[in-house]
Amino acid sequence: MPDFSRSQLVVYGAVAVALLLVGVRALQADSGPATAETTGGGAEAAPTAALSVAGGGGDIVVDVSGAVLRPGVYRMPAGARVIDAMKRAGGATPGALVEAINRAARLTDGQQVVVPARAAAAAAAGATVAATAGGGPISLGSATVEQLNTIDGIGPVTAQKIVEYRDQHGGLSSVEQLDEVSGIGPATMESLRSRLQP
Repeated sequence: MPDFSRSQLVVYGAVAVALLLVGVRALQADSGPATAETTGGGAEAAPTAALSVAGGGGDIVVDVSGAVLRPGVYRMPAGARVIDAMKRAGGATPGALVEAINRAARLTDGQQVVVPARAAAAAAAGATVAATAGGGPISLGSATVEQLNTIDGIGPVTAQKIVEYRDQHGGLSSVEQLDEVSGIGPATMESLRSRLQP
């Protein structure tokens, strides 16, 4: 066995510690949520992942809910897509209606990604048709271009922009978000509030 001087042993020890720290940091960054807790009660309880403290600059935080295996709040790298958030949440459940959302849309900080279930989407579509026929509010999450076109101040071009905006952002949680769509002014927003529901 070769003889090492005391200074060589110190240098080798420092390098080994540095490599160990880099490895631990890399494992923390890939580990996802730190803990999981159960919310609600009874057999219907759903796991909710706590926010991971690992990560660094440029990360975003998103809330993934609906028909996924592990709904919760997740830290994602900047530039991640809706499909990445769904994978982090364990993937879609067998009853998920993944075609209803834009899985290629880029995520933004604070965004909520709601993966609808087939049964819930069918019920919402039926309610939307009934509401439209009766002049009631239209569901913002499932409204078609044709349904949006029936609202005062909304033409086919603006209706298409609303649907595209909803698809690009993985859904809409409030009517106020439509203020960011070009072509929608204050008067149109009032019409939207009275005719749409989240």
